[in-house]
Amino acid sequence: MVGRRVSAVGRVALVTRAPSRARAATLSAALMLLAGCASLDIQQEAAKSPAVTPVALEETLTPAQRKEHERLVASYGGAYDDPKLRQLIQDVVARLVAASERPDLRYRVTILNSPAINAFALPNGSLYVTRGLLALANDTAELASVLSHEMAHVIANHAAIREDQMKQAVLVSRVISDVVNDADLGALALAKSRMSLASFSRAQELEADAIGVGISARAGFDPYGAARFLTAMGKQANFRATAIGQSASADSADFLASHPATPERISIAIANAREYASPDKPGERDREQYLAAIDGMVYGDDPKEGFVRGQRFFHPKLGFTFTAPDGFTLENTSQAVLGATTTGREALRLDAVRVAADQSLAQYLSSGWIDGVEISSVESLVLNGFPAATAVARGDQWSFRMFAIRFGSDVYRLIFAARELTPELDASFRTAAATFRRVSIEEADKVKPLRIRVVEAGLADNVDKLAGKMEVPDRPLERFLLLNGIERNAKISYGEELKIVAD
Repeated sequence: MVGRRVSAVGRVALVTRAPSRARAATLSAALMLLAGCASLDIQQEAAKSPAVTPVALEETLTPAQRKEHERLVASYGGAYDDPKLRQLIQDVVARLVAASERPDLRYRVTILNSPAINAFALPNGSLYVTRGLLALANDTAELASVLSHEMAHVIANHAAIREDQMKQAVLVSRVISDVVNDADLGALALAKSRMSLASFSRAQELEADAIGVGISARAGFDPYGAARFLTAMGKQANFRATAIGQSASADSADFLASHPATPERISIAIANAREYASPDKPGERDREQYLAAIDGMVYGDDPKEGFVRGQRFFHPKLGFTFTAPDGFTLENTSQAVLGATTTGREALRLDAVRVAADQSLAQYLSSGWIDGVEISSVESLVLNGFPAATAVARGDQWSFRMFAIRFGSDVYRLIFAARELTPELDASFRTAAATFRRVSIEEADKVKPLRIRVVEAGLADNVDKLAGKMEVPDRPLERFLLLNGIERNAKISYGEELKIVAD
């Protein structure tokens, strides 16, 4: 959310102040976009000796860098602590550093507790990789391709160049805020700059690809791992586009957006790999070791950060749940819970704001934080014992059915958007809002995360049977194929190790 401070109580953002009218024009786009970009204001640290520090990273940072690191990690749900994964990544990075053009550089690795598929490097050599990315990879060579690519950005000084550009963007935002005297507009300018700077240039990405493939190959890993992982990323992007809508797939904080897996890029990655090894003698893939390391890793949303099960969103820590209307696919992001139908004609957003206790919710909905509110539609009501209010707002292309629900010290905004708000659709939105309720401690304690489970195929197993073991809320076959990097007609061998998702 542009221009707002977000608390660390969970992945439903808590906002310290209501948005001004200047922000209303961006609301319909915000319903569909996953917002947020990690700040890059961290200075380059001079490396004293080659080292890999996957644990106790904070001890190697200055106070300013430590604060930035903590803020960045919090925006991704915290650090994910798994000794097996930590050791695997430590070993991989050590091999890559020794084989790189700059073995004197110092790297620190953090695994982020996020289902997003992301990896990035900061100028000081801090590397970050999400467990969502680790779940998508299928062998150590694919992981090495990602890590070496991010190391290449540091080696080629791309991250430092991008940081200088970010400092200019910060300066521009301050000019707008101070000179034009509009803090919201300045913050919006900064956010747009961060979104555009989140991606390296095409030339920088291709340069990092080439450097990364060379590092992986010299370290003894299969250099074709980069092409395989790029292919998996392309399939994941298509999967997301059909699930939550194309706009949501453009999340600027997502590796899929900043590292598009185009056919041209995959072809170039294959050509780069051929410079180091032939396809029939590619090098180490270490699939068995990799699968052993990710076996048991949390998959998807971590329950403590709120999670989606089909059309239901459940947040044990904050103590509430709600169910979206039929036909909606939900996604939990760091900023809000987003939802959309496959047609893209309906969407929803759930977030939280602070509203003064002496301001009624009906007054809040009428206060002008969104344009086009029909004052005659504002009504106060009670939803499952909680004070609430609802109203309709209409714009040129979208109409909104809005709810404000006071839950504890916060107010949750449940906003439904439709290209055409028919009476039938409006009734379904009201029914969905009525599902917002408190969850008991006993109910919350029963919630367990889904995990990656590595299983051996039996004699009678095939794609359909193994996909049937996936305890996922939707599209089990597609998810099984995507997780394992195989096609629908793949032949499963007896004893073959494959990933499924189960509790």
